[in-house]
Amino acid sequence: MEENHSHFLLYKPDGYLSQFTINEPRGHKKKLLGEFYNFPKETMAIGRLDEASEGLLLLTTNGKLSYFINSSAIEKEYYAQVDGVITDTAIQQLKEGGIELSNQGNSYLTKPCNAKRIDVPKLPPRRKKIRGEHHGPTSWVAVTLTEGKYRQVRKMTAAVGFPTLRLARVRIHNLTISNMQPGDVIPLPDLASIVDFE
Repeated sequence: MEENHSHFLLYKPDGYLSQFTINEPRGHKKKLLGEFYNFPKETMAIGRLDEASEGLLLLTTNGKLSYFINSSAIEKEYYAQVDGVITDTAIQQLKEGGIELSNQGNSYLTKPCNAKRIDVPKLPPRRKKIRGEHHGPTSWVAVTLTEGKYRQVRKMTAAVGFPTLRLARVRIHNLTISNMQPGDVIPLPDLASIVDFE
């Protein structure tokens, strides 16, 4: 059983970076995770959500546990609002995998995943509105991955012709955002046993 480590569940709002420090020129302020809670000094985000995305973020002071969660086949579920009414063909392309994407100059093929069209989910309002309805219809898709490269869901939906307008991570393994609101922090007494880390 692990000792002397702290773990947290955070609903990251859009507009925040998934980190605690950043090297920015003076006058270029970014919103960081330390605004939400008095986290221990060694706390790190397990994986990241890009600045425009929102939802579930795990944090820990245990570097080995962080590496395990990032490197193992732990499911992460996202709700994506996309531009246009997503087609059955596009959903099937997402599910089958094999979509060629790039990350830091290297190309890779996505693995098969779970993807399905969903009704408008009950998510809290964003800090900034996506866009007006006069720009055309949108639709929602749920995507569940066991990988998570930089901006992967956004790149996947764009590659099949439906760019993501809003993205929320709603589940990691069996942890969900449930009724959390943006900025909420929930201390977790034992994250290691939840994800079967030994």
